[in-house]
Amino acid sequence: MRVALPILLAGFLIANTAMADQALAKAKNCLSCHTIDKKIVGPAYQDVARKYAGQKDAPELLAGKIMKGGAGVWGVIPMPVNSQVNESEAKKLANWVLSLK
Repeated sequence: MRVALPILLAGFLIANTAMADQALAKAKNCLSCHTIDKKIVGPAYQDVARKYAGQKDAPELLAGKIMKGGAGVWGVIPMPVNSQVNESEAKKLANWVLSLK
């Protein structure tokens, strides 16, 4: 039983972090164009995570795209600049997206 408690606490902390990042995505209007598991206007976050899996620079690359926008990687519809997202939030969002494989 002493082993189970730390495992439960770790699971709770991981789940709590994931929910906090999803809440940040909602607060920053990311979920207007993206969902976790299906394409809306932009790609599904799981598809993004799979595309960038194993790339060492993926968190920085995605954080940059979150803040500055981008075009051409996922089709003709560009991702707009997100000036309401600061660098720390962009990194947090990028790491969350990459965890959704």
